[in-house]
Amino acid sequence: MAFKPLCARVPEEIEQYLTEFMKLEGVDKSTAVRKILERGILEWRKERALELLGKGKITFTRAAEMAGVSLWEMLELVRDRKIEWVHLSPEEIEREFKLAKNVP
Repeated sequence: MAFKPLCARVPEEIEQYLTEFMKLEGVDKSTAVRKILERGILEWRKERALELLGKGKITFTRAAEMAGVSLWEMLELVRDRKIEWVHLSPEEIEREFKLAKNVP
């Protein structure tokens, strides 16, 4: 993986948390920032995917891809956060079940 330099200004409080993270994890500043950014971006991807799934803008499979997790992990996220992602009326669900019965 290629690394690109990144420069950012942060409040003193964030710098203090970063220093604490560095001490606890035993890493240098560059590694600490990279790890924290990776965690934050992964969490943001999950939240965004769940938001779009809940609004019916993406499919369940696409949400899992966007979040960077398996379908099983996405199912757990949806269940844990009580996201409603099936936007079908009872009639549409019944029709889908009937169609599924006819599939060999």
